[in-house]
Amino acid sequence: MTDTSDTRRYGLSQLDVLEAEAIFIIRELVAENEHPGLLFSGGKDSVVMLNLAVRAFAPGPIPFPVVHIDTGHNFDEVLAFRDHVVDQLGVRLIVGSVQEAIDEGFVREEPNGSRNRIQTPVLIRTAERHGLSALFGGARRDEEKARAKERVFSFRDDFGQWDPKNQRPELWNLYNGRIHPGESIRCFPLSNWTELDIWQYIARENIELPDIYYAKEREVFLRDGMYFTINQHCQPRDDEEVFVESVRYRTVGDATLTAAVPSTAATPEEVVTEVAATRITERGATRGDDKVSEAAMEDRKKEGYF
Repeated sequence: MTDTSDTRRYGLSQLDVLEAEAIFIIRELVAENEHPGLLFSGGKDSVVMLNLAVRAFAPGPIPFPVVHIDTGHNFDEVLAFRDHVVDQLGVRLIVGSVQEAIDEGFVREEPNGSRNRIQTPVLIRTAERHGLSALFGGARRDEEKARAKERVFSFRDDFGQWDPKNQRPELWNLYNGRIHPGESIRCFPLSNWTELDIWQYIARENIELPDIYYAKEREVFLRDGMYFTINQHCQPRDDEEVFVESVRYRTVGDATLTAAVPSTAATPEEVVTEVAATRITERGATRGDDKVSEAAMEDRKKEGYF
């Protein structure tokens, strides 16, 4: 009889397969592109991606800078964590400031105060100023339908724009990273990961994250059916009642538009259990910027968004 015990199973686990695929993609882009950078916000996906980049080039240093487009509406905990990780790894940090772009008259803030859409021209300018012809992003296909149809190597024209009807084929994990001067590539090593995969990997590898991802009692108010915490960028209106609730963030972005979810999950293992039971993606549950229209994300990506 064939022995099927764990000691005789030589196949890789799901997480091992995803890890190996992501490391291969990271190495492939670096091999094909002269000046890549890694978009790092301090959020869970970019943290996992940075950890994979460390593994991809160990024991040597990461051979590219990390890039953050600072909207000026970030969560303080996430910015502090970003700086902590950058110092710990000794990597070069490039910051593109939306506030500076507003002050210069390069972009104009929307009437509702959101800076989500005006990140795009700041991102494109930052990449051009630093000669970055490729950028790693932490987007996953399970997050949102526009991301679901984007390739791992996402070609952008000389205006930084994405054409969903003009994407390169990716057969048998063969990636075409060739570009003409002025063009660029956005690369998504986590494309085939899910939110559950991300959290299982965080738990397995004991990866540090900002505290904002774990549940604790916070002052919140309800707006459009979502739980917003009180911070310097997001304040309740006169008709919005403030109360205390145990909540955590599933995703982090613009603090004026990103909501929390009720939760008691205070460890990665507890978050894994919670995510396994949910039926709504983290962006669908917590991101006000994706509720503008059915095509909100795709419209932004066509303009050059991450």
